[in-house]
Amino acid sequence: MLQQIQSLPHHAGVYQYFDRNNRLLYIGKAKNLYKRVKSYFRFTPTLHCNPALNPRIQKMISESVTLSYIVVESEHDALILENSLIKQLKPKYNILLRDDKTYPYIYIDRSEPFPRFEITRRIVNGKAISYFGPYSIASRDILNAIYRLCPLVQKKSCLHGKRACLYYQLKQCKAPCEGKISSEEYAHIVAKALQYIENKTLLIDDLHAMMHRLAEQLRFEEASELRDSIERIRKSAVHSHIDRASKEHYDIFCIEHHHNKAVILKLFMRHGKIVSTAHHTIHINDFFDRDEAYERAILDFYNNTKPPVTAPILVAHPFTNSALVSAHLSTVFGKKAHIVHPRRGSKKSLITLAINNAYELLKQNPEDDTYALQSALQELCRLQRLPQRIEIFDNSHMAAQATVGAMVVYHNGRFEKSSYRKYHLKAKDEYAQMRETLTRRIAKFDTDPPPDLWLIDGGHTLLKLARELLDSAGVNLDVIAISKEKVDAKAYRAKGKAHDTLHCVDQTLKLLPTDKRLLWMQRLRDEAHRSAVSFHKQTKLKHDNELKLLNAKGISVAKIKKLLQHFGTFEAIKTADIDALSSVLSKKDAISIKDIYM
Repeated sequence: MLQQIQSLPHHAGVYQYFDRNNRLLYIGKAKNLYKRVKSYFRFTPTLHCNPALNPRIQKMISESVTLSYIVVESEHDALILENSLIKQLKPKYNILLRDDKTYPYIYIDRSEPFPRFEITRRIVNGKAISYFGPYSIASRDILNAIYRLCPLVQKKSCLHGKRACLYYQLKQCKAPCEGKISSEEYAHIVAKALQYIENKTLLIDDLHAMMHRLAEQLRFEEASELRDSIERIRKSAVHSHIDRASKEHYDIFCIEHHHNKAVILKLFMRHGKIVSTAHHTIHINDFFDRDEAYERAILDFYNNTKPPVTAPILVAHPFTNSALVSAHLSTVFGKKAHIVHPRRGSKKSLITLAINNAYELLKQNPEDDTYALQSALQELCRLQRLPQRIEIFDNSHMAAQATVGAMVVYHNGRFEKSSYRKYHLKAKDEYAQMRETLTRRIAKFDTDPPPDLWLIDGGHTLLKLARELLDSAGVNLDVIAISKEKVDAKAYRAKGKAHDTLHCVDQTLKLLPTDKRLLWMQRLRDEAHRSAVSFHKQTKLKHDNELKLLNAKGISVAKIKKLLQHFGTFEAIKTADIDALSSVLSKKDAISIKDIYM
């Protein structure tokens, strides 16, 4: 490694450390690659780690045997590239925060004579746009509640009509399309809606009254839906005595940790009031670096996209690269971005509020059975990370027909169904199917970062396949495969009785069928199996209907098979032109097929 260090250029760039197995350990950025990497070491009497470094970096250096680098134009470019590579490749010693979603805003365009409230996650063009938020939860509930309580124009299409519609008859709209209300009168309704947005207590009180009226009318299903909506709105409300009586906006970030847990908290102040909050909890180890956590949290939140409302950023603790992050955000926002750590005055009270709330959140999240299982599995399979987020894969087909793959996601105690993915596959054998499924997932790591663990429904062969694909992509990700016990040549799935086998990279484990770790893995595997089989049945039914349709027009099964071998899917057959179809079948058959799908 000494020779590699001495040959580093004096340019900005990104550097990567690897262990003896060529596994990626750490990604860093530098204004000057030579000086930055050199600072990790002492060169006399022999090359060794700089003892002034923090324990996490010292341990990383002790495992490093080689390094590589990428030269870029500037330190700013290095920051962007570093953040992107950390998300995609998941190095062992970097901090990866997955809370990179964008938060929605409610907005209204006041330039319209009869404006409506809408939801957006991006800037909407218009000089008279007002934004409210961002909201971590309940934005849709708040919007629906406003339209329940205020007779606003309910749909965009309503203003294009010339006659009052059903909403007018239900007294949910004043029918401006027929001129039954002036824009001045409508403005009073908008003002009332704005009161609801700005005063959640008033909104909840009026929704409660509506819920009781629905219950009295025996409309219990509607009342229960409204009750659930009220609860979500209540959770979104931030109770704070702070009211700056000003027009100030702030985005406030606070990271606190205790033992093996950290809370990343975000508070959003608009017009002098705390309007919403968001947080997530992560499990950490002894090498947690709060500086890097702040950097990742802020970069991930803004995600190279200018938000509808840009506000000065207050942080509860100073962090090393705040100036560099601020310079980057200035280019994103198109104006000077400020990252400030207040030490006194009125802004300090906001930081105190954030810190107090972060500590309360740490108290409210006691260790549970999920964490115990995660820790036990990490120790059993020698995983690099606590498996908080797990992606589980399975495939399904019938005689190589309607071949599909499925990925389900388990995150801290629950299945995250919004993150499930389903794949139509071209491969015919199970090995090739899994290769196709995993390859397609890896291709999305740039926009959807990898989890902490992959669980594969299969044996050691598929484990080795997954490991090879990840290694070729340079991704540092743990993998476990689980193979089913066979009874009379069939998979045996009885809970608490099946002797399934866990395959890790360097060991094969046969646990007792009542072992909680095995039962947990079986539960995850079975959910992936259920998702894959369900999707296969849907696909098979659709294929069968397509077959019947084509058969009815004289296209034989043999011809359909030729079409599928050439085009891959029925959708591709539908969209193919006559010339493309004629290259496989006769022109007469091609015309018949196009007639079916016209």
